[in-house]
Amino acid sequence: MKKILLLGANGQVGWELQRALSPLSPLTICGRQSADLGDLQGLARLVAAERPSVIVNAGAYTAVDKAESDIDSARRINAEALAVLANAANELGAWLVHYSTDYVFDGSGSNPFDEDAATGPLSIYGQTKLEGEQAIRDSGCSHLIFRTSWVYACRGANFAKTMLRLAKERDELRVIADQFGAPTSAELIADVTALALQQLAQDANLRAQASGTYHLVASGETSWHRYAQFVIAEAVRLGVKLRAPPERVTPISTNEYPLPARRPANSRLANGKLQHTFNLVLPDWKYHVQRMIRELVDQGTV
Repeated sequence: MKKILLLGANGQVGWELQRALSPLSPLTICGRQSADLGDLQGLARLVAAERPSVIVNAGAYTAVDKAESDIDSARRINAEALAVLANAANELGAWLVHYSTDYVFDGSGSNPFDEDAATGPLSIYGQTKLEGEQAIRDSGCSHLIFRTSWVYACRGANFAKTMLRLAKERDELRVIADQFGAPTSAELIADVTALALQQLAQDANLRAQASGTYHLVASGETSWHRYAQFVIAEAVRLGVKLRAPPERVTPISTNEYPLPARRPANSRLANGKLQHTFNLVLPDWKYHVQRMIRELVDQGTV
């Protein structure tokens, strides 16, 4: 790899990618100020000027509920920008790495969705992310589309940190118990991305076969309710004083917590294809959650 262009570098995944990708090759790091995904012409000029051998796009419109009323912005950033990047990658002969979501599925059933399962997004966010995926495939560029779910990191806001804050403030929490998935850390996403790119650089046979869509999620599954209980129990085990213990986390249904955008009830994603193709073992979701809570405790931010 001669040069990697990283977009969306200041988000949770982008921040971890800065660390994980920097040993691989020269890395051009672009946050929102230097690479606005909503500026399609500017994006095309940036790629033409940089001429990277790999484009890694960690940027997205992620305000799921706001997207229901901000459709044009969501589509421009999640779909039209990807067409620009993919066509530029195809012209350069570069690889494009992009992160998609469990929200491209309708969340029906209880079995994990594999990469070839029928899509059926329930929200504008999910629809525009699916359109972005299709734009990449239509371009003909070599690509890795990594669908992931329930992303978190020490940096920035996330569900686990919100639960810990609320457990300090309240005697009881009410958390949705009928949506299921695998919390997946930005650290894991970044490390897998770096390992996959390293293997592609070293293996011509893999480069010839690996272009496609993969589910990059931690192994195992949980509900938001059980996730919250686990996070709180782990913090208590590490000595954090909370008003709401795990047993005071009350399960509720999705219908009891209405939001503008519909969420999939089943966000389970089968990750076997990724593990097999790149000879990886993806850990159980609890592993990196424990690492995050330990880091938050050590930082004194819990």
